[in-house]
Amino acid sequence: MEIKLIGVIGAGQMGSGISEVCLTSGFQVLMSDINWETIGRGKVRITGDLEKRVQKGKMTSDEKEGILKRLSTTTRIEDFGNCDFVIEAAVENVPLKEEIFKRLDEVTRKEIILASNTSSISITRIASFTKRPDRVIGMHFFNPAPVMKLIEIIRGLVTSDETFQITRELSLKLGKTPLEANDFPGFVSSRLIFSFMNEAIYAFYEGLGKAEDIDAVMKMGANHPMGPLELADFVGLDTVLSVMKVLQEAFGDKYRPCPLLIKYVDAGYLGVKTGRGFYPYGGK
Repeated sequence: MEIKLIGVIGAGQMGSGISEVCLTSGFQVLMSDINWETIGRGKVRITGDLEKRVQKGKMTSDEKEGILKRLSTTTRIEDFGNCDFVIEAAVENVPLKEEIFKRLDEVTRKEIILASNTSSISITRIASFTKRPDRVIGMHFFNPAPVMKLIEIIRGLVTSDETFQITRELSLKLGKTPLEANDFPGFVSSRLIFSFMNEAIYAFYEGLGKAEDIDAVMKMGANHPMGPLELADFVGLDTVLSVMKVLQEAFGDKYRPCPLLIKYVDAGYLGVKTGRGFYPYGGK
């Protein structure tokens, strides 16, 4: 099957990043969200990233404008009827994903693959919301999507070999490295990375060290480019909490979210996007 138009559900940090990856790889993109304000912020983010490439001499202004012309936007899921492949990048919320996939199943052609960028929810569960579970797959991008090379591909229980191969080939066309993970909550990456962040929050909560010292230990001692508390702020503490709840439900209290994480989310301290997490961020 030929893929020309890729639909992306979500215009937030991940959705706009995935849209940018698809656009710069030569595809047409239809990006959606629930309101035009969020879509506008997503378009600004994409335009800003492309302008930085122009300033660095990595593309021309004409190339940037050509890329942006391949982007269309909508708030209506009905408009995805002409898409050749769809990637859902909504928040980690099962009822919301159920609503999205049921609607996509109704409005898209039956042979179209529906992929989810979920970082923790079972693909088999998501596939059960459709009448085409063999055409549903996990396609987990990493943040920031235009920079990070990995795509974690996850088959559901009945995902077909054809669906897997098409998704793998698309990942390669997007300039990414596709690696397969089995369909357990959190897969490989989130089960390890989010547990790491949660444990660092416990360390801070229990007074093992200051936030900057905990991060410095892992950057200097483990050669990590970013400390776990910095990473949590970058990912979004609400996302960290959502994923930890999924892991706790699946595997028990070994993955219990730190009480301080819950308190920060309740207070609206979500990290970079709100200007306050474990660190303050100016300009927010």
